[in-house]
Amino acid sequence: MRAARAPVLKAQRSGSIINLSSNAGQFGFGNRTPYAAAKWGVIGLTKSLAIELGPYNVRCNAICPGAVRGDRINRVIEGEAKLRGVGTQIVAAELVQNQSLSRFTEPEEVAQLAVFLASPAAFMINGQDIAIDGHVEAFHIK
Repeated sequence: MRAARAPVLKAQRSGSIINLSSNAGQFGFGNRTPYAAAKWGVIGLTKSLAIELGPYNVRCNAICPGAVRGDRINRVIEGEAKLRGVGTQIVAAELVQNQSLSRFTEPEEVAQLAVFLASPAAFMINGQDIAIDGHVEAFHIK
């Protein structure tokens, strides 16, 4: 989406665009390079739209979840376990062991962040890539 393609938001001189990226877009992710590259692109898009649409009071931010509980992360864990020849329990434990808050993110927590970012309380938050991942500290350097 380019600023020219946001005529309604520009005309009403307000709005909030919330893109979904990933913490992989913030620091990269081994063995998942195409995924990480795409998520870096979402962050670049977010920051560019924030610049283009900010003068119209339209905000644009990206939510960057880590491992979110559900079917998708289960498939990721299974694939990583198969690739490395280890059990799924090992991969699942590794995903959270290097976080300050050592558990999977709940889908509802991502939704709650989106609701906050869309609210007037978040008006001065613009062009940000916001991690919601329990503070992944060292997983990406392994």
